[in-house]
Amino acid sequence: MMYLKQIIVSLIFLSLLLFVIGASGQTIAKQNPGIIATVEPVPATSVPQVVDAVDEPVTLNFKFAYSILIDIVSMLIIFGLIYFPNYRNKEFMFTFFIFNIIIFIITFVLNKTSISMGAAFGLFAVFSMLRYRTEGISMKEMTYLLLAIALGLINAIGLNLLPISVFNLILVLFIFVLDHPMVFKQEQSKAISYENIEMIKPENHQLLMDDLRQRTGLNIHRFSISSIDFLKDATSIIVYYYKK
Repeated sequence: MMYLKQIIVSLIFLSLLLFVIGASGQTIAKQNPGIIATVEPVPATSVPQVVDAVDEPVTLNFKFAYSILIDIVSMLIIFGLIYFPNYRNKEFMFTFFIFNIIIFIITFVLNKTSISMGAAFGLFAVFSMLRYRTEGISMKEMTYLLLAIALGLINAIGLNLLPISVFNLILVLFIFVLDHPMVFKQEQSKAISYENIEMIKPENHQLLMDDLRQRTGLNIHRFSISSIDFLKDATSIIVYYYKK
């Protein structure tokens, strides 16, 4: 664990160093164009002209206003009216919204600024460090996290009002249809250790279903046997039921 922390700190330091070097190199090149070695002129017909990229000033204009407004409204609909009523997880709500806002701001700023390869690599390495400190989450939470990041990217790249509204509306409609309890019932599962191993025989299927319903008090509609331990005369069963 000590070595892992040292490696992570070293990578973060290296990433920040590359970012500073890349940004400094751009600043020096812009302020001192004379330090670049001169070469003999080449006919314009033989070599295509290269135009230097010019940074656009980052301004909070009308496009920024409607972009962040649409982003926030989409996040509130998806995570406030669809995700949270189903899963009641405030910790993930914080993560989803913060990730969305961070990605939105960074994408909006970088969309107006030309950065060097070293600076881009530094930013990528810093954000990749997040995976070392995150705990395992379910596939559905990972999908919602990807959705929050995608909304931040789509809404910050500077699209016009009509396409950005259509893209957000499509995502909201798909999430509503696929994960709202008004359309589909929410199925949940639990892992249970069951001691009566004789009940797992195929002919006792209905008896096992009734016994699981009586013991758990859940309206179980199906189950699956994940493991069997003949030494302890026990089995592990995953029961599935619909959320009320």
